[in-house]
Amino acid sequence: MKNEETLLSPASGKVINITDVNDPMFSEKDMGDGFGVIPDDTEIQAPISGKIMLVAPTKHAIGIAADDGLEVLVHLGVDTVELKGEPFEVFVSEGDAVNAGQKIATMNIDKIKAAGKKTDIIVAITNTAKMVKEVVPKVGDIKVGEEAATVGLLAEGETSAAPQKAGKVDFDALAKDIVKNIGGAENVDSVIHCITRVRFYLKDEKKANDDVIKNLNGVLDVAKAGGQYQVVIGPKVEEVFDAVVKVLGPGFGGEGDAPAAPKRKAPKGFLPKTKFYFSSLIGVITASMMPVIGLLAAAGILKGLVSLCVSFKWLSATSDTYMIINAMGDSVFYFLPILVGFTAARRLGANQIIVAVVGGVLAYPTLVQLATKTASSAMTINANFFGIPIHVANYTYSIFPMIAAAWLASEIEPWLKKHISASVRMIVSPLIEVFVVSAVILIIVGPVITFLSSMLASGIVALLKFSPALSGLIIGGFYQCLVIFGLHWAVIPVVANQIATTGHSALNAIVSATMVAQGAAVMAVFFKTKKNVAIKQIAGAATLSAFAGITEPAMYGINLKYGRVFWTANIGGAFGGLLTGLFHVDMWGFAGSLIGLASFINPKGIDSSFTGYLIATAAALIVGFVATYFFGFKESDLDEKIHTVEKVRLGSREPAVKDA
Repeated sequence: MKNEETLLSPASGKVINITDVNDPMFSEKDMGDGFGVIPDDTEIQAPISGKIMLVAPTKHAIGIAADDGLEVLVHLGVDTVELKGEPFEVFVSEGDAVNAGQKIATMNIDKIKAAGKKTDIIVAITNTAKMVKEVVPKVGDIKVGEEAATVGLLAEGETSAAPQKAGKVDFDALAKDIVKNIGGAENVDSVIHCITRVRFYLKDEKKANDDVIKNLNGVLDVAKAGGQYQVVIGPKVEEVFDAVVKVLGPGFGGEGDAPAAPKRKAPKGFLPKTKFYFSSLIGVITASMMPVIGLLAAAGILKGLVSLCVSFKWLSATSDTYMIINAMGDSVFYFLPILVGFTAARRLGANQIIVAVVGGVLAYPTLVQLATKTASSAMTINANFFGIPIHVANYTYSIFPMIAAAWLASEIEPWLKKHISASVRMIVSPLIEVFVVSAVILIIVGPVITFLSSMLASGIVALLKFSPALSGLIIGGFYQCLVIFGLHWAVIPVVANQIATTGHSALNAIVSATMVAQGAAVMAVFFKTKKNVAIKQIAGAATLSAFAGITEPAMYGINLKYGRVFWTANIGGAFGGLLTGLFHVDMWGFAGSLIGLASFINPKGIDSSFTGYLIATAAALIVGFVATYFFGFKESDLDEKIHTVEKVRLGSREPAVKDA
């Protein structure tokens, strides 16, 4: 085993001792020994050969595992995690092999300075205690790629001379002490962590006892910035964060699920407020849907395949086999109110089980049967509640009513907790909450949505009669907007009536083009994403699902989350809808998108409607893909929107929480 290693300078500038860098976590060697560089150029090179084991989502940190076992972290700037990747461009991905001196990134020094941040590049050996005897930097001016430091390696059996700052830390005890001294769990809105710090969003920072927390064994310091109360831990931040989440209890942390987001104040002015509330609504919708996106995509593909089998007469729609497979694919959509109720409650800070039960009320078979019998007439009074005449709608497949239910529950629960005695709260509080929330959705929210839907349906029918081309353009461009709020349910009875009376539906053909466009947009995201594996996986599955006729994974998993993607998809839908109207395309079945090919074949024989479908579908696909690829999406958008935490141990990173 060799006893020495050489580290190259990652940038041109001036090499300094690690004790002189502008970040106390690194200067005190809490992250390991190393050196710093004050850069005067943009190019960043690998200081050592090895394998890329970490690329921070915010691009400010890159980890390399060398062949000899050294774990080297290249940290670009101080507190630059807050810049969300804007000053950086990274040219490597996790798993890539790199050579010392290879260009791995660029760093915009001017942007970092303009943001009020320090530009120090820190090269730290994160497993110093296990492998390093000493690091001797060559202090002074240097060019990128030149030798910057010599690392003396420990011989077998030799121990590091580096001082140990603290004894063994009991993470569970530390977490309890931290939570206690920040004002308790009731003072915490949410918690995240970065490379060195557990970052709390507190309701009242004045309740936190800074002096006590600073002196806890395992805590290095306390900082306050960006509305966060930051407890500085160092390399063991992951262990402390996990322990803190356990102490805080349900609603915090978790495997990829967002906790209740901190409540932000709306800006002043009508337009800013409108934008704020709409953006917040879309944020809640997409966050509530993310945990079930993979399941929706899989179910959508299965539903598409079984529909294809029926269309080509490979399987009978009345067979037991079809019934069983259809149940496998359809159950997640049928019971979507329950799933969305659970995830939306988590996002908004309500009781997940109670809101899921409200979803069960909306999907209860008796109510679904009642709604189905009167589906042809959108506003038929089909029930009464304590003498109040109401319209019970079909809430299966629905999302927005459950978002409203979760929000209402999050407002009711604190009041109930305050006014109901603890001795009976366990029974009385759920009883009142389920009753009140279910009643409000059934009596107010549902009928309002149904009324708006019926008005839209009347407008759509009038538009179809006025001009097929114009209706195709408008419906194609905006139909998926209706899906967000559940207003598209009014279209289904219109389609059913058209097929029942004429045997075909021009409206359903336009809807099919919008499905293709949503799939084309998310496919563009799939091909353009190079580094973020999680987004690429979601985009790939969502593409298949959309082309199978289920657009929810595409919309809620990718397109809505990255704003412009949704609208470039709608541009593709508008083009496809326009051509659908111009060519007078009809559908003789319900299955649409690419997998619905057979639905466009006239039972009397292939005609111009089928060729029109091919042209319109191709247009929707091409326009949606091209518009998104070139104008709707860039991978840097991920750094601004995706909710992640950074993990410093090389080779370890998982999705988690960061306020959008």
